[in-house]
Amino acid sequence: MDRSTLSTAVSSGHFSPKKAAALLAAVISAAVFCAADAVARSYPFGPRTRSVNDLGNQYVPFHAHLWDLLHGRADGGLFVNWQSGFGSSFLPDLGTYLSSPFALLVGLFPRDEIDLAVYVITVLKIASAGASMAWLLMGLRPGRWWGAGLLGASYALCGWTVALGDYNPMWLDGLAALPLLCLVGEWTLQRRRPLLGVLIVALAWIANFYTAYMATLGAGLVLLLRLWLSDLSRRQRLVAAGRAAATVALGMGLAAPLVTVVYFGTKHAYPGRVAQFAPVGTQDLLARLLPATYSFGTPALYVGMAALLLALALPFHRAVPGRVRTGWTLLVAAVALSLQWGPTHLVWHAFVTPQGSPYRQTFVLCALLVMAAWQALSYGLPDRRALGAAGALLALIAALASLSHLVKPVAWPILVLAVIGAAGGLLLLRRADGRRTAGAWIALVLLFGGQFGEAAATSAVATRVRLGHMDDYASWGDRQETQAEAIARADGWPRYRTDPGREQTVANDPLSVGGQGAQYYSSLTGDVLTRTLTALGDGWTSRGRNLQSLDNPVTDAIFSVGARVHSPVDPHQEYLPQFGGPLSVSRQDVPPLVTVRSTPDRAAFGPSPYRNQELLLGARVYTVSRTAVHDDSGNLLHEKDWVGYGTALTHPTITADCPAGSQVYLWAPYYSGTARLAGHTALFRAQYPRNRAAMAPLGTAPASGRLRIALTPDRPGRIPRGAVGCLDTARLHKAVEHLKATGATQVTVSDATVRAELPAGSRGLAVLAAPRIAGWRCAAGDGDAVPAGQFHGLIAVPLDGSSTSVTCQFHPPGLRLGTALGTASLLTLILLGAVTAVRRRRSATPTPPTTHSRPREPMTGVL
Repeated sequence: MDRSTLSTAVSSGHFSPKKAAALLAAVISAAVFCAADAVARSYPFGPRTRSVNDLGNQYVPFHAHLWDLLHGRADGGLFVNWQSGFGSSFLPDLGTYLSSPFALLVGLFPRDEIDLAVYVITVLKIASAGASMAWLLMGLRPGRWWGAGLLGASYALCGWTVALGDYNPMWLDGLAALPLLCLVGEWTLQRRRPLLGVLIVALAWIANFYTAYMATLGAGLVLLLRLWLSDLSRRQRLVAAGRAAATVALGMGLAAPLVTVVYFGTKHAYPGRVAQFAPVGTQDLLARLLPATYSFGTPALYVGMAALLLALALPFHRAVPGRVRTGWTLLVAAVALSLQWGPTHLVWHAFVTPQGSPYRQTFVLCALLVMAAWQALSYGLPDRRALGAAGALLALIAALASLSHLVKPVAWPILVLAVIGAAGGLLLLRRADGRRTAGAWIALVLLFGGQFGEAAATSAVATRVRLGHMDDYASWGDRQETQAEAIARADGWPRYRTDPGREQTVANDPLSVGGQGAQYYSSLTGDVLTRTLTALGDGWTSRGRNLQSLDNPVTDAIFSVGARVHSPVDPHQEYLPQFGGPLSVSRQDVPPLVTVRSTPDRAAFGPSPYRNQELLLGARVYTVSRTAVHDDSGNLLHEKDWVGYGTALTHPTITADCPAGSQVYLWAPYYSGTARLAGHTALFRAQYPRNRAAMAPLGTAPASGRLRIALTPDRPGRIPRGAVGCLDTARLHKAVEHLKATGATQVTVSDATVRAELPAGSRGLAVLAAPRIAGWRCAAGDGDAVPAGQFHGLIAVPLDGSSTSVTCQFHPPGLRLGTALGTASLLTLILLGAVTAVRRRRSATPTPPTTHSRPREPMTGVL
């Protein structure tokens, strides 16, 4: 539906101006976003993947897991995800990544079109943000509906959206929620729709509490300004502010069952990097107001030239009341300054500096710029004086921004054309003076065409540049299809686990292609899980929150991994050495998920992952060799010496001795490159402290037992003491047989309950091969459930010889508290609703006449 069709519908009464503005904004937003991806030749309109950074590693796989849950194909349920991290708490992940109502739409798509499903959801969220902003603008002040639609699209396609939000789709819920929360503030001023207001707040906080927090702060600032501009008395303003606070409190209370679970999930998560905020330079800040600029670490303030010119013209627009001009100008300026000041930066981010982009609240400032632009437009088009002043300010901004390295040559022609379209359109509209002349239509073509072109170009530039600066991952294709089929054939859960393999496609492979492995990437990765797997020699990225698979038969026995997929390195990762044979599945005889340790060794983990594995296994199976590292000339190096480029060591070697026929493993967590032994090559990826390399197999020791491991480093790193371990497979087999003979005879697993039948007379500890994250409670036999014990990071239940079963149940921390808060909020809402209904009924009931007010009428009729 184009603008002329909408105009006809509005004038005929079929569409209200609000609906027309919202529809126009939604259509423009969706069309521009898709057109930009077509220009950038990005998925689904071209060969370039859009799965960059966490979109491919986290969000798409989590949506795939939601698809499996909706179709009854997932291992686990709402409480426990049995596919990731050997058993992780899922409700916090659901509340962080998947609680948006839009996420449910994945169930309507085929499983192998999960990338398309996430893309469609992204487009719908952006369109919804444009529609909600247009609706809000028409509610703030009456005005031209097409102008509200244009500005709504400017907000939906702001720099924050195209640079940051489109590959963090859960944040887009906050983009759509901010205008709705501002609308709730308007309702509290007008004493309207109190129940709907509470429900909108609750929905915003459920959909994505992180950006909802920022949106609530932004809506609160808008409400304070509206109160200051209103004609209400001080008492009425305080009452209105109280109503708004109560609305927010009740809405947050309704969302508490999910929000509190996420909060406690972050408390038990592995700590990430502690970042320090540093404001960007003024030239970089101003540069992000211009189209076609991109940077990960600066605030993306672009809202389009029409919106920016109108916002800059507001202080000089004499048709706008002075208090309105002053209030909105000061609010925009204050929020802009708050982005650059450390204390207010912390307030915007809930007092924790983000580990990624430090300007995630930028969409709030973009919204305020658009609202300020609407104030300038709704009071009538700015005159030439106001537009001239705005043009001068824009020229000053461009001049200062030219000093920034963020403004590339491609930005200038786009800026010039955008300014011509915006300024020319506004001036022609001013001359038309509300008449439907040819000049008016040309003006609208300039405004809408300029907005479409500059927004599409800005989004396309962001997509292309981001792809070149961030890790990227292929969309679902033949590789994932083959992996999924192999895993499905080998799957034996819960008798044993099937690991998707060390050669991962994305960090959350188990969620994408199936199986039950160690791989897990989330902001809520459990602290106990990371520390346990690190002690066992596992590798990780993202500073410990992105755990990898560990290809090792000892840890496979500990965690009951009975089948493992082996794949060549993903060809999409061109920067990695491409080696490995065709996809295959190896099988291993492993103990059940629940084993019994009659004499558990409670000694603490030490520095050697080989000895730590033996502690969990309960048997000695390794010979830890004395190792020596030599430089390119064969000279001996000390343990703390660096190897790798920049150190003049390009081909160092490791020498060690192992028993003949034993399996050789190399543990080099701080080494990046390849290691080769007699034709066996292993890849290590370390960039400490961000990345840590996993232990890797290097084949079988020769008859001489003498090892010479050739290293080819790609960056400086270190080789630790005790790096080489020699596994005696006969001892491992004997240990596995013992654990099988004394372990559970039957194990059943549901969403959040594990029950195991044990041999009679079992004593010591029953150990469940799952991390002992907070929330597990266990009982032996018919005993009472108590908080689960821990055996080197795994769930443990004491046995006294009288119990023949153990039962463990998981309850997400914070759920009881959140449920109590949610119930209290719901009851309060019901009570307030009942009181309001009674008052309305009483006020609407007419006073009955007294018996003396009129003479009684004679009775008529037939008895």
